[in-house]
Amino acid sequence: MTDPGTSDLSAQTWFFCGIGGSGMLPLALILKGHNAYVAGSDRSRDQGRTPEKFAWLESLGFVLHPQDGSGITCADQVLVASAAVEDTVPEMVRARELGCRRMSRANLLSALFNAARTGIAVGGTSGKSTVTGMLGWILTACGRDPTIMNGAVMKNFAAPDAPFASARIGSADGPFVSEVDESDGSIAQYQPAIAVLNNVSLDHKSLEELRALFGDFLAAADIAVVNLDDLESAALAGRSRAAPLTFAVRHPGADIGVVPGSVVEGPTSIAASVIDRRSGETCNLGLKVPGLHNLSNALAALTGALAAGVALAEATAALGAFAGLARRFDIVGTSPSGVTVIDDFGHNPEKVAATLATLKAHPGRVIAFFQPHGYGPLRQMGAELAEVLATRLGPEDVTLLCDPVYFGGTVDRSVGSQRIADMIRQHGGAAEHIHAREDCGVRMRALAKPGDRIVIMGARDDTLAQFARALLASLP
Repeated sequence: MTDPGTSDLSAQTWFFCGIGGSGMLPLALILKGHNAYVAGSDRSRDQGRTPEKFAWLESLGFVLHPQDGSGITCADQVLVASAAVEDTVPEMVRARELGCRRMSRANLLSALFNAARTGIAVGGTSGKSTVTGMLGWILTACGRDPTIMNGAVMKNFAAPDAPFASARIGSADGPFVSEVDESDGSIAQYQPAIAVLNNVSLDHKSLEELRALFGDFLAAADIAVVNLDDLESAALAGRSRAAPLTFAVRHPGADIGVVPGSVVEGPTSIAASVIDRRSGETCNLGLKVPGLHNLSNALAALTGALAAGVALAEATAALGAFAGLARRFDIVGTSPSGVTVIDDFGHNPEKVAATLATLKAHPGRVIAFFQPHGYGPLRQMGAELAEVLATRLGPEDVTLLCDPVYFGGTVDRSVGSQRIADMIRQHGGAAEHIHAREDCGVRMRALAKPGDRIVIMGARDDTLAQFARALLASLP
């Protein structure tokens, strides 16, 4: 239907179907920040999941309805729904009956993004949310007053009155920083001034499709920022309009890199000397988040900030205060007996590999719990995921899988987690499939010994964080 445009958002009446979703919530917050009237519904709210999130939204003035179509009352409303929402959902049915205009989440985000004076888009299969959070924090700390659209809660912006801070509303003429999604092809809708490409690997689409999408993404930008450590990304660098700005932890030819021998890893931190090889300038960077993948994410954010006109010294100093994102190697705590529980968003092979590499860089057994984020993704990348879980863990480690997340709707559920557990064992790893998540929790409590690290991995389900907290509280 017709795009209502962004020139007078406050005059529009918006209704979000699935308002609590990680991609929808920050968009709703940004519109509300423009003084627009925003209402919505969510199946999770009706099912009683994460009630604190919806209570917070109501405290901000959002009007919430059951997901039964009752919130769609007139043709003037603009219905926002993700591409995954079935046409049979009552809001969709009612909107068609009334002739309401409809926008997908991607349509709305790209319209807001493209209307900004300086749009900075962060793309890639993995690390988008972290790089977006890092870059947004740098620009905020350096006085650029950005609007930030993220798919995760940014701890630097979270507060008692803003516990789900996945968005920041900045000045009208400030930069707009957003992660952009390739899984539904909507990355093609963005017209970025600066495009940051972190990596390209198998996830929702084939590599052939991803190469085309990310290549076009770089070609659409005024300035391209590319990771030379990632072979797929490096191969696309030639698609940029002008010579790209490049970064890498290991590649010696990158514009922004790391001084050899300067990396110091800790269990909850990582530090290095960053060098701008164009000028020879070096700056010390200390991160409060661990892992080489986060050092790479930091270089992506620093290079994006340089492209936006921030000095390297200013950017590295700001990044030292970056507190991380919720559910990104989020250390929930350590039990009295010495078992540490970590909550993590890892859900595709690359993300899971990065998380496990960070854990295995330090001593202690790993109990890896994995909740697949859907039956479709499990079919798409199950073999690669099983190989990662088998080969990146040691003989003393174990993986537990529950059934894939399922909140209703029409989907082929014939291929499940048992197949992944079988493949992990075929690769030589230790794995157990237990249908219910709660029963996996019982099993982990029985397995856990002092010094163990339990990592809770999965996406698309906010209750995983609650599960991690409850598990920690139940450990001796």
